[in-house]
Amino acid sequence: MKKLREKLNDEGPFLSWILLIVLAFIWGTSFILIKKGLESFSPLQVGTIRIAFAFLVMLPFALKSLTNVFKHYWRKIIIIGFFANLFPSFLFATAETGISSSLAGILNALTPIMTFIAGVFFFSTKIKILQVFGLIVGFIGSFALGFINSAGELGEFNYYALFVVLATMMYGFSGNFIKKYLTGIHPVTLTALALFTVGPFSIVLLLTSDFVSRFSPNNEAWISLGYLFLLGAIGTAFALVLFNKLIQRTTAVFASSVTYLIPIMAVVWGIIDGESFFLLHLLGMALIIFGVYMVNKKSG
Repeated sequence: MKKLREKLNDEGPFLSWILLIVLAFIWGTSFILIKKGLESFSPLQVGTIRIAFAFLVMLPFALKSLTNVFKHYWRKIIIIGFFANLFPSFLFATAETGISSSLAGILNALTPIMTFIAGVFFFSTKIKILQVFGLIVGFIGSFALGFINSAGELGEFNYYALFVVLATMMYGFSGNFIKKYLTGIHPVTLTALALFTVGPFSIVLLLTSDFVSRFSPNNEAWISLGYLFLLGAIGTAFALVLFNKLIQRTTAVFASSVTYLIPIMAVVWGIIDGESFFLLHLLGMALIIFGVYMVNKKSG
């Protein structure tokens, strides 16, 4: 145990890879939890419940840092609260009303590509020819996935996939933003304060909906609420602490590379839950992951 603790405290890559694997498991499970939440609640409610639980779990940590951290960085923290937390929560929940949880998990693999694009356009990241090739391949894979119908054949484009693409754009921007402006803030503090900026708004939005009335005729709502508690407390609050820590230890692109592994876990949960997974899905996923690899290969 002592040797393991020494390794975890080491400044080398060991801890970074451990964090990456744990994050892949947690976030790979998030898509099936969203699906279970949608069985009783609307996409808006799933998103706000998720943020509300995460906010309440992290509230004690946020209150400790209001006077010495938040007052200095509140504008930047608000940006992270909305673009890395609240908006993506709505977008993923909305997307899964029209696509499977496993497909949402596969498309989430675009995050490293979007992180790199945001770096190029907003944070002066250099771009090379091979990375351009990787971007093209990744987008071809994601675009192709949108055409796969329930029979595993190419059909009309499913525009619900675009909600996931938009969410990955927000993740990509947020990752770069944290790396450039908020690296000096402890990951727990940053996560807690970001959720503090959107948590009260989420609760108000939730309570003005028909959230309460959904429990009367539907006992299943309590089960769905339990899934969303796991999604908020573990899949959002705890995982964001790990992700922010990973960004600060490495680079925004390396941290977002957790999405190499997320699709695998998302597909496994989807298959367990009875979702269909076809060869064309595998091909699209392979193209996205290959594109991510090409983008990361020459990046710092």
